[in-house]
Amino acid sequence: MQVLTKSRVDIIKELCEAYGVSGHEAEVRKLYESHLTTVSDELLHDNFGGVVGKKTGDENGPRVLLAGHLDEIGMMVTYITDEGFIFFQTIGGWWSQVMLAQRVVIQTRKGIITGIIGSKPPHVLPADERDKVVKTKSMFIDIGVTSKAEAESVGVRPGDPIIPWSPFIQMANPKFYMGKALDNRLGCATALEVLRGLKGAQHPNILFAGATTQEEVGLRGAQTMVQHVQPDIAIALDVGIAGDTPEMKKSEALSKCGDGPILLLYDSSMIPNPKFRDFVMDTASDAGIPLQVEVVAGGGTDAGRFQTFGSGVPSVAIGYPTRYIHSHAAVYNQDDFDNGVTLLTELVKRLDAATVRDIQQH
Repeated sequence: MQVLTKSRVDIIKELCEAYGVSGHEAEVRKLYESHLTTVSDELLHDNFGGVVGKKTGDENGPRVLLAGHLDEIGMMVTYITDEGFIFFQTIGGWWSQVMLAQRVVIQTRKGIITGIIGSKPPHVLPADERDKVVKTKSMFIDIGVTSKAEAESVGVRPGDPIIPWSPFIQMANPKFYMGKALDNRLGCATALEVLRGLKGAQHPNILFAGATTQEEVGLRGAQTMVQHVQPDIAIALDVGIAGDTPEMKKSEALSKCGDGPILLLYDSSMIPNPKFRDFVMDTASDAGIPLQVEVVAGGGTDAGRFQTFGSGVPSVAIGYPTRYIHSHAAVYNQDDFDNGVTLLTELVKRLDAATVRDIQQH
């Protein structure tokens, strides 16, 4: 059996640089499975592309689900002009101001094609239009061809996924890293690292740790995953909005990079089970693990689908403060990730049958 020996940062880098727009997660899933199989008793797949590694600590214990999501935001080819320029549909939540002049890659049947997002240049716009936000419907992708036939000859066709191009790099402070798809390859890597940490260890439950698909387009894969696993309790692993950049107010975001993982007290898809919320906070305090809390009014997590399965599944969302998410390049602090893995591992070790029953009884 293979043994997972790569460092955490190397795994995060691999996952972030892999391609996996919502609905097109095959490449990143294949990579993820290659790591997941080394730390799991077996792999389970739903028919929507989600995958989890199963590890049995106590076959009579509660079923515990930890899941990030494999998919990243991106675009899809919708139309090729006679001149070879490509119009697109956004996939996931984009803010148009972060898109112009950014590099992208298009996954085609013939291989990867590189392009850049363009629009009408400001030099030809009337003065009253230059300061206006360019709408995505006015943007296009230039792949360096001169005709529709040439674009088609290199493999481009409607329906092809388009992915932000952004290498994963270490920043000036070696604890900080920048790259695409931190939302949510960080969550995927967390599930993997929890399984790695429990390799050969006992825990009072059956753990299912892995990743869903199509979270960015409506938490779709969470619904199929929770039906497949049928957990007694669940944790969504995701990212949160860092509030430590200029102009941000505490009323908008509380968390800071480097101050620990985040427990969401509220998001637009979920209010966490109060007992489970307190259990997470008490565990962090008992174990001396830094933990921040956050409210995200403008976004949801897979926990919103987990909690409504069957007669109800106590659920929370735990993640990492991350700057500039839903863009080509986001930023996180590795200490937060390491503390998150420690916290999640400790939670799994403490989620025995009696504890889960108590949490289930509001």
